[in-house]
Amino acid sequence: MELGLYTFADVNPNPSRGKGAEGAERLKHLIEEIELADQVGLDVFGLGEHHRPDYAASAPAVALAAAAVKTKNIRLTSAVTVLSSDDPVRVFQQFSTFDLISNGRAEIMAGRGSFIESFPLFGYNLEDYDQLFEEKLDLLLALRDNETVAWKGELRAPINGRSVYPRPLQDPLPLWVAVGGTPQSVARAGALGLPVALAIIGGEPRRFAPLFDLYREAARRAGQDQAKLKTSINVHGFIADTTEAAADQFYGPQAEVMNRIGRERGWGPTNRAHFDLSRGPNGALFVGDPEVVAEKIIAHHVLFKNDRFLLQMAIGLMPHDQIMRGIELYGTKVAPIVRKALTERGEGAKATA
Repeated sequence: MELGLYTFADVNPNPSRGKGAEGAERLKHLIEEIELADQVGLDVFGLGEHHRPDYAASAPAVALAAAAVKTKNIRLTSAVTVLSSDDPVRVFQQFSTFDLISNGRAEIMAGRGSFIESFPLFGYNLEDYDQLFEEKLDLLLALRDNETVAWKGELRAPINGRSVYPRPLQDPLPLWVAVGGTPQSVARAGALGLPVALAIIGGEPRRFAPLFDLYREAARRAGQDQAKLKTSINVHGFIADTTEAAADQFYGPQAEVMNRIGRERGWGPTNRAHFDLSRGPNGALFVGDPEVVAEKIIAHHVLFKNDRFLLQMAIGLMPHDQIMRGIELYGTKVAPIVRKALTERGEGAKATA
């Protein structure tokens, strides 16, 4: 199982200094976090795309390409690329270029997006939310699999025998589909034979496990090679030297983010009691010292049989030094425990998209 991190590069939406200075510092810290993740032997680092004042990453391929120059082994992926409101040709070109810069370590994680700001920003109608993603995923796959493309849809101009460059070093360029728990999305990924990444940010994770059964069954019915199917769970959590410190450090920034988003979406406010329940054995938060987090990762691998596990630690205005310590512990303490346990069970192979 691959072990990694993802982030949205959170910033203060109302900084005391200029937004440019705030963004510059956050991106500097982001590169340092990715460098450290590479140095301590983590497998994957993902960066999400957002178009809001509370996140610095609206162009993941650019930031990840910068990180590629500073790293050697870690795979670098969007988490996610909001494909519905982007142009698949430009997405493919950007990630192909990034793949060449990284010497074949780039991945695309395509999704519909959990926020809607990009749709009016780029002139798309939210009424076309589902159809936009289906069409653009179809085009992206055509671009990935063919140097010269003939494609026609309903919501984008056709491409009539045009070639798209540069071509990536990896053939094919790895493409995952990110889902938030909608059965139709999971089944679509399975029918296409694409790796699927499931975001679990609340509730009891075990309730989501049947979605991977649905994914594999959809792939089987579509005649896809089961050996090529890959799954990931993407969760919130934090690692510190003690479980008490991890909980105390993570609660404030994470709760502030969830409450801010909750006010926009009509969720009820969270509280420390709910947080503490969620970081228990059956909850969705992976928070604790290295042993606690490793045990929870292993336990959920028993449930999901997932090929990849991605942890979002840098949520909200987490201090940079705390994030760096968490990454260090993840790579040097948590990862060896997890890998040893899975190897002893004969499940230690890493995923490849």
